[in-house]
Amino acid sequence: MNNFVFQNPTKLVFGKGEIAQLATLIPEEKKILVTFGGGSVKRNGVYDQVVQALKNHKFIEFWGIEPNPEVETIRKAVALGTEHQVDFVLAVGGGSVLDGSKLIASALANPDKDPWSIVLGRYSETAIPYASVMTLPATGSEMNAGAVISRRETKEKYAFYTNYPIFSILDPEVTFSLPAFQVACGIADIFVHITEQYMTAPGQSRPMDRWAEGLLLTLLEIAPKIKENQNDYDVMADYMLTATLGLNGMISMGVSQDWCTHMIGHELTALHGVTHGASLAIVYPGTLRTLKEQKKGKILQYGERVFGITSGSEDERIEAAIAKTEEFFRSLGLATRLSEVNIGDETINLIAERFNTAGLAIGEQLNVTGDVAKQILLNCK
Repeated sequence: MNNFVFQNPTKLVFGKGEIAQLATLIPEEKKILVTFGGGSVKRNGVYDQVVQALKNHKFIEFWGIEPNPEVETIRKAVALGTEHQVDFVLAVGGGSVLDGSKLIASALANPDKDPWSIVLGRYSETAIPYASVMTLPATGSEMNAGAVISRRETKEKYAFYTNYPIFSILDPEVTFSLPAFQVACGIADIFVHITEQYMTAPGQSRPMDRWAEGLLLTLLEIAPKIKENQNDYDVMADYMLTATLGLNGMISMGVSQDWCTHMIGHELTALHGVTHGASLAIVYPGTLRTLKEQKKGKILQYGERVFGITSGSEDERIEAAIAKTEEFFRSLGLATRLSEVNIGDETINLIAERFNTAGLAIGEQLNVTGDVAKQILLNCK
């Protein structure tokens, strides 16, 4: 196990009716910028709960943070926050609203910097306090310091890091009305978050392996139950908490990580608007096919412990594990091939060129170059 330092300062407030806790979680003297997405929070009652909880606070609203938040939109929110001299940001929505709000909070604390320069700098040491009311489980953004931001004019998409949320409120009841496609993409996103931290080399940490495998087994167990009844509180609570645990740093302590699937998936989103979780369902099986020799030991362990694959030769068990992974994504109703979303060789070559031009070499062995990314995508056709 590698040396590590772990600290996660975010307070998690979990359960039904907990949005009301906003009244005491944010000091009344704070001037709040409340950020939203498209408007689903008005239809599912979350907006009314937030407004009621903040009735004794001063706040202004910013609407319109899109899926895969764009820096062009964030600049408008920063201008509004600057005009009203806000000193607290509250994100109400899914991971995209929260990711955008992380950049807003960072930009408000660094008025001399353009938001895109903060993204390109990869890390902002300062941000005004921010928190979240999470409505779409997927990204784990509610309990980590990372965010992913797009730039519309150049079709770029990058991650950056800042301070952690002060707190995040998770009420599973708000998930009851989510569209089935969003839930499916969320489950795929969580699954690949976990495997990006797990599917590297075996023998690094028994606790991390068992924790990750337990979360993966939870997703396999609850996915069909969610399709049967999305109003089952306990099942949706498991879904919501698994999203948080999947990317709050707890399963990555002392182990190597991959993240090449995410980097390639971000390109599909930036170039074609493919929903993030949907992009991962396409790319991840291709990653396993391409890097199966490098990841051999871990794929065999994964196949046995997660899917119960114990018979056949090593090669047969590896192929069966990859097939089971793709089958799981298909059971969610998601595409697993580029041809299903009308993406072909032109995009594959462009992504490879972008990686090579940037000099990227990613993955746990830092060997996924543009040429390897191209092979991964070819294995997704």
